[in-house]
Parts: sequence; structure tokens; C-alpha cells
Amino acid sequence: KPTGHAPYTVSHLSRLKIASETKRAIILDMTGRWHTRLRLPEHLVTGLWGERLAAAFLKRKGLKVIGKRIRVGPKDELDIVARDDNTLIFVEVKTRKNSDFGRPASAVDRRKIQNLSRAAMGYVRRLRKKPNYVRFDIVEVLGQPGGMPPEINHIENAFQLSKKYRMDGLCDDS
Repeated sequence: KPTGHAPYTVSHLSRLKIASETKRAIILDMTGRWHTRLRLPEHLVTGLWGERLAAAFLKRKGLKVIGKRIRVGPKDELDIVARDDNTLIFVEVKTRKNSDFGRPASAVDRRKIQNLSRAAMGYVRRLRKKPNYVRFDIVEVLGQPGGMPPEINHIENAFQLSKKYRMDGLCDDS
């Protein structure tokens, strides 16, 4: 059960792990103590809101959402994993308050594609039944919680599996 703790210093904050996606975060520090005094930063709350909207949007489009925020490795997380017939779809959700600094999808650069490819192949390796095809989509969400209705844009087949991780029979090159 969460217990209180003395105020945090900057060095404490760098060692904390977020264990919940609620606005009032439950925090587990490196000593194993639980804390509830910190709130998630606004950009994380906005990102989680965008991921929930994206999942609901994909379900309305007829995709089966298999999982959300799936950890594959110490550095790898998949925002949404979905299925459409015999295609496994890995969805990266990008949420921004507005497009003043460009479209959200423009944040998916070569490094991000490599990281997502590594995470996706790590996920596929764990499956008993391998998919016939994989696809990488991006869902852009423009807006913020409590604001105007958000703009949601689904970019199908936004990028291909990084060449570094390609495996025969697992890349939808359409």
C-alpha cells in the first residue's frame, strides 16, 4: 500500500519509476517504497489521453486492439498492438496540443523507426503463431484533455520495418 515520504530532491526524481498512468502517480522509488505525492507531468497526461483516444478510434475502424503500452525490453515499448485479419499492426501514437511545430508524425524519425522495429520483432519472437504480415501505422492526435474535440489522423503503413530487423515472410511490402 502506498505510504508518504519526505519531499523529493532532483536526484530522487531521476531515480523514480512511474508505476501507474493516473494523473496522481503512484511512484516506486529505488528502495522499494511507494509514494503518491507526485503528479504526472502534463505532457505525459496528454500522451496517455492521446493513446486512449487512438485505441478507441482504431476499434471503431474495425481493428482488434490486442494490447496497449506493451513493454518488450528495458527501452522498448509499443503504444498499441492491433490485428486486422492476418496482419499484425504496430501503432505509434503521437499526440500534440497543436501543429505549430509540425505534424506529430514528423517526430517519427529514423532512430524511432529502428527502435519500433526492434520492439516489434521482440514482440513477434514471443508469439507462438507468427503473423503473415506486420505493418507499422501512426495515429496523430491533435488536441488536449478538456479542450476542443481532438483531430485524429490514422496513417496506415506509415513506414516499413527497419532493414536491420527484416525477416522473410514478416514484412508487408505493399
